[in-house]
Amino acid sequence: MTSQARHTLPTHDVVNQPPSRGGTNVWSSDLVLQNTARFSGARTDPLASYGDVLGRSETRELGREANRHPPELRLFDQGGRRLDEVRFHPSYHKIMGVSQSAGYASLAWDGQPGGHATHAAMMYMAGQIEPGHCCPLTMTYAAIPALEANKDLAAIWRPKLMARSYDPSTKPVEQKASATLGMAMTEKQGGSDVRANTTIATRDGDHWRLHGHKWFCSAPMCDGFLTLAQAPGGLTCFLVPRWLDGERNAIHLMRLKDKLGNKANASSEIEYHDALAFQLGDEGAGVRTIIEMVHHTRLDTAVAPAGLMRAALVEAHHWVLHRSAFQRRLIDQPLMRSVLADLVLEWEGALTLGMRVAQAFDSRTDEDKAFARISVALAKFLNNKRCPTVVVEAMEVLGGMGYVEDTQMPLLYREAPLNSIWEGSGNVICLDILRTIGRDPLAAEALQVELDKATGADRRFDEALKAHRKRWPGLPAEAEARWFVENTALLLTACQLLRHAPGAVADGYIAARLMGNSGRVPGSVSGLDTDALVARLG
Repeated sequence: MTSQARHTLPTHDVVNQPPSRGGTNVWSSDLVLQNTARFSGARTDPLASYGDVLGRSETRELGREANRHPPELRLFDQGGRRLDEVRFHPSYHKIMGVSQSAGYASLAWDGQPGGHATHAAMMYMAGQIEPGHCCPLTMTYAAIPALEANKDLAAIWRPKLMARSYDPSTKPVEQKASATLGMAMTEKQGGSDVRANTTIATRDGDHWRLHGHKWFCSAPMCDGFLTLAQAPGGLTCFLVPRWLDGERNAIHLMRLKDKLGNKANASSEIEYHDALAFQLGDEGAGVRTIIEMVHHTRLDTAVAPAGLMRAALVEAHHWVLHRSAFQRRLIDQPLMRSVLADLVLEWEGALTLGMRVAQAFDSRTDEDKAFARISVALAKFLNNKRCPTVVVEAMEVLGGMGYVEDTQMPLLYREAPLNSIWEGSGNVICLDILRTIGRDPLAAEALQVELDKATGADRRFDEALKAHRKRWPGLPAEAEARWFVENTALLLTACQLLRHAPGAVADGYIAARLMGNSGRVPGSVSGLDTDALVARLG
């Protein structure tokens, strides 16, 4: 039996302080996740076992340790020879092993039904415990289909990426039990405009040599990277291995980014000094080749904010259950219940929409594939714009303790803006959506068909959808892109809640988000079924 902390101190007794949350199964304690897993076709057995391991006290402590001891850059050994390595705390490697063994990066591609929905649910759970380690695993998951552009490379790399084990050793991929694969696209002068890249690819026999820089290379200890460089035939996609037989590839780590958050994960600037690379896809078709990877990483950035919201709300809920003020428990105070209920709408809406998108990734019909192309961007935009607000409000519930590193709130606060920036920031996503609607008639039609699935269920939804279509009978002006995208995503979320969530959730979301029966800050609402909504937190 573990000894209890002393609560009787020389100057006072410790009272009115919530007990430690301890271990909590991240799957079995989340009724909303279980509901969305059912309708999306996610496989519950691996989710239940993964949620159990993730939620244990010792796993949570691994996440905290990985953030307390961030990665360190080691450029040279003691003799001055180049290492170009990042050293991680053992806790990081342990939590990577937990997620790799569960199939985080691989089970979407094992041929069983519901793979992408199961992966999305895993990502949602993992981010609640330690979001930094999700980066290399998400990129590995997303890179697997892109490798099909070169069957020879796929034959070497796919089995290693699919392995349910974690091998951080510095060896060529052929000698490893498993591998991870990252991405390095953006450069200083272009950012999201990758066609402005200046890295040069020069033919060297059957392979290529790359010379240039990359402004962002997240997870630089991956075993390889998909990258873009200018070949004679135009911008081309390449796979650059990290380790060669008997030597290190000429990938120089220049520095680690000193980021606001995501501390357990290393992000870096790198240079290629005639690094060995292998062509992936046709010469000149670099964007078309790597966009397959970006499409799948966007799924994770669309679902991740729901996990951060959930983690923040669970902390807030635990606090109000065990904390009293002015002779009443916080959970029993009407204003507090209004705030929590309003935040639940954001979280459940984000998760339900994200899992519907993941369900479309699993479908093989042309219509659902088209819906996935447009809906993943809509979910990424809206869910990430709402995430920081939810986290800040949940932090405020804890008062001063929410601003202290003894709680998880500062980590969640630092993480909250990130997924809106990665894989296309807000304006980039909005412009992508306009281009998709304008150039992809099947995607535009699939979106409208999806919205129509909820018509007739609620008069207010029908009115809001009609008003939206009247306001924008075609594409909006570029300056209105955010307004158009936000409104479309709100309608799409309401559509999913009407189809898959309890009446109190759908009713509250439509009233507060579509009808405007609310103010501009969370909790400035009336008429919500606060008992039913707060109960969604478990």
